Order: sequence, then structure tokens, then C-alpha cells
Amino acid sequence: MKRALHWLGLTAIYLTGIVISLASSINIFNGSSSLDTRKIDQNIERLRKLDWFNDLYESERHHKSFFINLEVRKYLESSIRISRLESSEREQKKFVRLLEKVANAREN
Repeated sequence: MKRALHWLGLTAIYLTGIVISLASSINIFNGSSSLDTRKIDQNIERLRKLDWFNDLYESERHHKSFFINLEVRKYLESSIRISRLESSEREQKKFVRLLEKVANAREN
């Protein structure tokens, strides 16, 4: 019986942690997600050391996307994705496709 209560308590703590982490990233009152602007800016600075990224960042076609597009900003908020962008040509191509999709939508 004690063992079952122990596991029940651990499960409750685990689920509470999940709920808190979800609630901290999503405003439950209006459904909008909050972005960590400081982290995004740090990740952009980290990527700007790479020539291919810096070319995209400075291009007139894509520059706005880094500041106003929610999908691009969410992508840049992830440290895991940033690491992949630094090391994977496949991930770089995926990111360029995202920027192109956003730019095409903005132009149409």
C-alpha cells in the first residue's frame, strides 16, 4: 500500500511539472504563446557567425521574417534547432525553405 501511494505521489508531481511547463509557455487565457526574445536574439547572434546564415539575415527579402514572423521566431528560439543549423546542411536547407515560404506568403 505504501509503495502504491509513493508511486501515486511521484506521478502527481510529474504531471504537475508538465502542466506548469505548458502553462508557462502558453497563456491559457488567450491561447497565445510567449516567446523568449532574449534567447531568440542570442541565437541569431550565434548563427550570424555563419556565412550562409548572415547572407540570409542581411538579405532584403528575408530580413523582416527574423523580427515579425512567429513561425520563424519560434524556430529560432530552440537551442536544439540552432545546433542543428550549425552542423547540418539538411537542416539549413529546411530553414531556407521556411524563409522562402514566409517571404512568398508576404509577397502574395
